[in-house]
Amino acid sequence: MRRIAVFTLAGVAAAVLCTPAGATAAAAADEYTMAVPVTEYRDESTGVVRTATGISTDDTGMAIYSPAELPMRVNAFEADAPGAQVDVRGRLPDGQWTEWTDNGQLDEPVSTVQVRLVLAKQSEVRSARLRLREDPRRPTASPRALSYRVFATREGLVGGKTANGHIIGQRDHFAALPSRRGLAPKGSGSYTVQVCAGNGRCAWAPVWDVGPWNTRDDYWNQPRQEWNDLPRGTPQAQAAYQNDYNAGRDQFGRDVRNPAGIDLGDGTFWDGLKLTGNSWVTVTYLWSVPGPFGYVSTPGDTLNVRGGTSSDKPVVGIAGHTAQVRVECEARGEVVTGSQGTTDSWLRIAPGKFVSEAYVSGVTGAATC
Repeated sequence: MRRIAVFTLAGVAAAVLCTPAGATAAAAADEYTMAVPVTEYRDESTGVVRTATGISTDDTGMAIYSPAELPMRVNAFEADAPGAQVDVRGRLPDGQWTEWTDNGQLDEPVSTVQVRLVLAKQSEVRSARLRLREDPRRPTASPRALSYRVFATREGLVGGKTANGHIIGQRDHFAALPSRRGLAPKGSGSYTVQVCAGNGRCAWAPVWDVGPWNTRDDYWNQPRQEWNDLPRGTPQAQAAYQNDYNAGRDQFGRDVRNPAGIDLGDGTFWDGLKLTGNSWVTVTYLWSVPGPFGYVSTPGDTLNVRGGTSSDKPVVGIAGHTAQVRVECEARGEVVTGSQGTTDSWLRIAPGKFVSEAYVSGVTGAATC
C-alpha cells in the first residue's frame, strides 16, 4: 500500500493512511509519498521569497526544509516540483549525511531525508511532492576516504554572497567545489574539506560555495553528474586547461584559464595554508571518510590546529568555525576550557595534527591514541 504524508517543519505529519488489517509489512512499506510545504523553508535558505501561492526568486535561490523522519527506509525517489530542481539527501546511521542528489538515488537506505529546492532565475514553485521507496536491487555504497590532488585558487570576492547565502568576510574560512552535491547549508559544516599544502600545513573549511568554473562537476565521484569520460579525481577545468578537453571550455562555454578544482576563502588560503599564490593541494572530502567526527565550535572564526596535545605546540593548520573534523584517535594532554567545557582530551584529526576537544562538539566513539 502506498502511504501519503505531509512533510512539515516538525517532520512527518500524522496524516498517514492506515494499513488494512492483515496486510503485510512489505506490502505496506513499498512506497512512501510526501508533500513538501514549499512556503515553510528554513532560515538557511537563500534567494527565495514567499508569494500568495508558493515561493519565487528574482535571481537563483535555494529553499531548504527540515529533515523528515520516515516510517521506512528508502534509497530511491521520484520528485515532482514544477519550476525547481529537487535535491534530496539522507542521514546515515553515524549522523553524517549523504550528498545531495537530484538523480533519484541515495548511496544507501536511510530513514531520515531532507529536501532542497533549487530555483533558477525568475522561477516560481507552487507545489513539490516526493515518492520514495527502497530498491533492494540497488547496492549500498561502501565506506570510502577520498583524497585528490587538485589546483587551488583564492576566491576573494569579499562582500559577495556564496551559493548558500553566506556573506564573504575579510580573511574568511570556507571552500567552493564545482558541484552543489557537497554544498553545506549556511552556517553548517556537514560538508567540509581537509586541504593540505606542500608546506605541511592543513586547513579544514566548510563548503559554502559552488565553483570554480563549473557547477555540475563532482569530480570526486564515479559516476559523476557530467564529464563521465574523465578519470575520477580529475576536475573538468583541469582537463580543459591541460589537455584541451571540451575545446578548452567549461560547461558555460568560457575559456578555462587555470586548472582549478577548488576555490578557497582568503583566510583558508593565506592563514590556514600560508599560501602566497595559487597552488596544487591535496583535498580530502571528509563526508566520504568513515569513523568518528565532530564540529568545530569556537567563540571566533577559527581554531588553531597544533602539532601536539598542548597550546605551546606549533600551529600547523587552522579549522574554520563549524568545520567538520574526522577523529583518528583521542589523547590526553593540556587541560583546556572552551566552548564545550573543560577537558584534557585532545583529538588527532590528521597525522601529527591535534585540536582540543574543548572546542569540538559531537564526538563519540573515538579510539585512544
